[in-house]
Amino acid sequence: MTSSARPLDPPRPATLPERPSVDGLEDKWVAVWRDTNANAFDREAALAADRSQIFAIDTPPPTASGSLHLGHVFGYTQADCLARYHRMTGKHVFYPIGWDDNGLPTERRVQNYYGVRGDATLPHDPTFTPPQRGGDNKSSKAANQVPISRANFIELCEELTVIDEQAFEDTFRRLALSLDWNVQYRTIDDRSRAVAQQAFLRNLARGEAYSAEAPGLWDITFQTAVAQAELEARDYPGAYHRVAYHRTDGSGPVYIETTRPELICSVVALVAHPDDERYQHLFGTTVTSPLFGVEVPVLAHPLAEMDKGAGIAMCCTFGDMTDVQWWRELSLPTRSVITRSGRLQAEVPEWIAGGPGETLYAEQLAGKTTHSAREAVVAALRESGDLDGEPQKTQRKANFYEKGDKPLEIVTSRQWFIRNGGKDDELRARLLERGEELEFHPAYMRARYRNWVEGLNGDWLISRQRFFGVQIPVWYAVTEDGEVDYETVLVPDESRLPIDPMSDVPEGYTEDQRDQPGGFTGDPDIMDTWATSSLSPQIAAGWPVAGAPDGERGNDSELFAKIFPFDMRPQGHDIIRTWLFATVVRAHLEHDSLPWTDAYINGWILDPDRKKMSKSKGNATTPLGMLEEHGTDAVRYWAAAARPGVDTIDDPNQVKVGRRLAIKLLNASKFALSFGELPAGADPVGLVTEPIDRSMLARLATVVERATASYEGYDYSTALDVTESFFWTFCDDYLELVKERAYGSAETERGEEASAATLSARAALQLALSVQLRLLAPVLTFATEEVWSWWHEEGSSVHTQPWPSVEELAGAVDGADPALLGTVGQALAGLRRAKSEAKVKMRTEISAATVAAPAEDAERVRAALGDLRAAGKVTGEVTFAEADELAVHDVALVTEQIDA
Repeated sequence: MTSSARPLDPPRPATLPERPSVDGLEDKWVAVWRDTNANAFDREAALAADRSQIFAIDTPPPTASGSLHLGHVFGYTQADCLARYHRMTGKHVFYPIGWDDNGLPTERRVQNYYGVRGDATLPHDPTFTPPQRGGDNKSSKAANQVPISRANFIELCEELTVIDEQAFEDTFRRLALSLDWNVQYRTIDDRSRAVAQQAFLRNLARGEAYSAEAPGLWDITFQTAVAQAELEARDYPGAYHRVAYHRTDGSGPVYIETTRPELICSVVALVAHPDDERYQHLFGTTVTSPLFGVEVPVLAHPLAEMDKGAGIAMCCTFGDMTDVQWWRELSLPTRSVITRSGRLQAEVPEWIAGGPGETLYAEQLAGKTTHSAREAVVAALRESGDLDGEPQKTQRKANFYEKGDKPLEIVTSRQWFIRNGGKDDELRARLLERGEELEFHPAYMRARYRNWVEGLNGDWLISRQRFFGVQIPVWYAVTEDGEVDYETVLVPDESRLPIDPMSDVPEGYTEDQRDQPGGFTGDPDIMDTWATSSLSPQIAAGWPVAGAPDGERGNDSELFAKIFPFDMRPQGHDIIRTWLFATVVRAHLEHDSLPWTDAYINGWILDPDRKKMSKSKGNATTPLGMLEEHGTDAVRYWAAAARPGVDTIDDPNQVKVGRRLAIKLLNASKFALSFGELPAGADPVGLVTEPIDRSMLARLATVVERATASYEGYDYSTALDVTESFFWTFCDDYLELVKERAYGSAETERGEEASAATLSARAALQLALSVQLRLLAPVLTFATEEVWSWWHEEGSSVHTQPWPSVEELAGAVDGADPALLGTVGQALAGLRRAKSEAKVKMRTEISAATVAAPAEDAERVRAALGDLRAAGKVTGEVTFAEADELAVHDVALVTEQIDA
């Protein structure tokens, strides 16, 4: 079904308010849309339709932790404009909403809100009551938080996310997002958990998921592993320390420069570039570390930077990710001293025991933070003479978890990974091909996807050492010696999903065998939140979970087969590397396809310092104040005025422009509808006969053409721009030019029926208003609905009307001159300017005027001279003169002559 096949709801005599106002429209229409279940997806009709008549959107599930900010309003409004457009073209729009409520942001909010922290060693307390409900500064500190069991902590997460999600829904409804509220999911609900666990088990069965004991990035604050996609490189204060290593042949020191002298105790090699002539003679020899006297080799590797520091670096296990690569490629030993707490290990390492640094380590380094250990090592280096000069302060780049405030450490731990091309060239090539298949809007965003995939250096780490999330659905056998056998992975049947391995039992075992020799142990970790939200299309569209028929557990195999891959993924450009890429990976591995055909990428909202607005950075503004002060339509206008993919400053002035536009739409619409009705049964198109009426509609037809093409290209901002520009011309010129003719004042005074010229104006006004309301409906949702209700039956909504087409205006614009309205409007502007310069009122009459113009323009003015005379209050003669450009001269007011 296309828009041209759908008839417009017929108008009725207009019922106009005395004083139109944008205030209060949200409360009025949100209630109506809620009661009528507006925007609900018609599943049966969609299944019966051709796939091209369905538009499925993979809506971003916002993180339900606290409150929405302006960045949400920005991106979600832009996506909603596209959704509303496609719905008006006659498509069945599948527009679900999910809430991303598992993971670290939720845990942090629960900790602060209730003043608690999870402790996996504590038993569940069914009578537990949190010490507070509502956070403060004190409750954000771990020392002030009450430790509670894992189960109690999860219960509080469940409680608070439900509260937050209701607040989010209320804001989204006020924002007029045309979501289908019948299709909701939570990333922690049973269906989402089952889908995520099923996908993981299938990844595992195909060899795409695996666990490994390996060095990885670790956040000491949140006590969890961190994936490459979650990193932020930030400046961090440090100092270069020039330190002497001693050649074992006694021929003199080798100086290195390091910002982490506390790791000298873990050094396994010195590494220089193979082409660096300064160190060619050292390759293959050994040196001993200062303070600790550990003998290590001097090796060559191309990642060593000749122009950085001394050009030769110490390789520790592990100081940074380069150390990890050297460790792997040069087959170096592991001498890790940094623990998960960020402190040095408490026991003296075996490679130091018995050596010259044993006492130093035991008394000054063991169990210390890296900062304290660094100070102790630098003091010892000074005393030993191995520190050459004093430390030189610098700003170094350090890796941070995007939500953390301390540099990451690298520790060895067992984690789960999904292959993503980081270690597999063939898979990487296929994922790059997927990026070429996917249509990006704007197109240049494809480069961000490509650069990310090409820069991957490892697989996707999906396990997290947290509480509130989708559990890794496996157990491990425990040997008769009581050791966990990580090679013997016990998996559940998919029909049992979702499962919690910390409370559920694998087939063939009983609960009393948990953590016992010969028994089993559950994997305690949860999945990264992206591992669930990367399956948002599968969750929302009914991808079947095994063991349940359609209609149960959210299964809908028929719908999923119909609409997957989806049509659009709207999202921010900062999560191309995470959410977009991860979703592509999962769809490629599971379905051998893209998850959607098109990705619309929105920009960021920037604060006045041009920094990204973010709750974690503390510079985010909540939208409620702006919505209440200016109205939803004004805020939607501000969002829709920004071009796709472009970052935008939080600018109240732009919002005010949107409010003025919404107010003007109400007032102009009332004005346009106040001229009287058309004859019953008349076709408005056939009534339009006057040249200026036809010209206006011809210009409007061009606007429809451009706006439609823009929306089809995911460019809502250009569609708004061309529509708004025409609207102001319509208000400022056309309404002024035709209002007297539309009123038919002289005819009314004589008791006559409306003339053809009057009916032409009225019909043109109705046609133009209908088209403009529909063009503006995706953006000014409330004002357009309000006006539509003035002259259509109850229950008719502008948002369910067909998108305007050029064809519906064809009979009125065939052969029309689109330039005529602009030319006559220019002449009217000349008359107005003359009055303005004379400082008289616009209703002052003009006794004479001369229009100087090229012959073609002069003919246009003559064709609408009656309307020009009426609008300009010209009571006398209008003469014409030849000129290169149109201008109005010799304007004579009733009281004086003016040379304008």
